[in-house]
Amino acid sequence: MSGFDIKDIERRMDGAIDALKKEFAGLRTGRAHASLLDPIKVEAYGALTPINQVGNVSVPEPRMITISVWDKTLAGAVEKAIRNSSLGLNPVSEGETLRIPIPPLNEERRVELAKTAGSYAENARVAVRNVRRDGMDQLKRDEKDNEISEDQHKKLADQIQKLTDAKVASIDTLLKTKQDEITQV
Repeated sequence: MSGFDIKDIERRMDGAIDALKKEFAGLRTGRAHASLLDPIKVEAYGALTPINQVGNVSVPEPRMITISVWDKTLAGAVEKAIRNSSLGLNPVSEGETLRIPIPPLNEERRVELAKTAGSYAENARVAVRNVRRDGMDQLKRDEKDNEISEDQHKKLADQIQKLTDAKVASIDTLLKTKQDEITQV
């Protein structure tokens, strides 16, 4: 029986795209959104904890994020974690509520973020191509071991290539959308 599984290949390619979407969510555009703080971890109860697990994150207006910290004693730690992150945000503390204004991006920062988005997308393309290569290698092994015929190999290789092309096109579309979002003033 052949060890080849097209569904597994598709699942792995989708995994690369999901990882890209998460990376894109962490890229700051001029607008506030709650997922912007997802990469930041807070020192809480002796462990690094995601911000959304120590307080309620909301976006009351387009350029403002607020966090209502559930445990008042953690407000300072949350503020410090945000200040020390690479996002360049300066939270304003009001007791257990933190207000985080999102400054507009300057042109230089926009170009930098667009380049970063491009490198994230290239990493995702490489991951998809690696999955494609693994699938093609599996087909070669299966044909060599007489588990599939030459015709089956050719047919399945075409399927893998079509899948790869579709996933790369999807990555390109995500990148274009993200870059448009970043460069929009």
